[in-house]
Amino acid sequence: MQSLVIDDSRAMRLILKRMLRELGFTVEEAANGREGLDALAATPPHLVLLDWNMAEMSGIEFLEAMRQPPYGSSAKVLMVTTESEVAQVVRALGAGADEYLMKPFSNEAVLEKLHLLGFEV
Repeated sequence: MQSLVIDDSRAMRLILKRMLRELGFTVEEAANGREGLDALAATPPHLVLLDWNMAEMSGIEFLEAMRQPPYGSSAKVLMVTTESEVAQVVRALGAGADEYLMKPFSNEAVLEKLHLLGFEV
């Protein structure tokens, strides 16, 4: 399964990348939403793990763009962010996120969210 991790934190990308690889995913990474759109176009993923607060293009802006032409991606999206207000969760889900996970998180929480998204890992 192909995945894409988009986060402006190099450390967070490495943590998520290692975790996903151990679960059998192939992982691409991007440091912001613009890089994420390029990666999305190059290798369409089955799963996107997406941060909210990034320079150049936020996670919400990326999410809105990926769900529209020319991308029109149907990849499952797990928002992985520090945004914890109910209004922010609702906004992310309304923009097309499939699940929402707040940082900091445990490996078990990621596994649970992947199962909820339908991934057998």
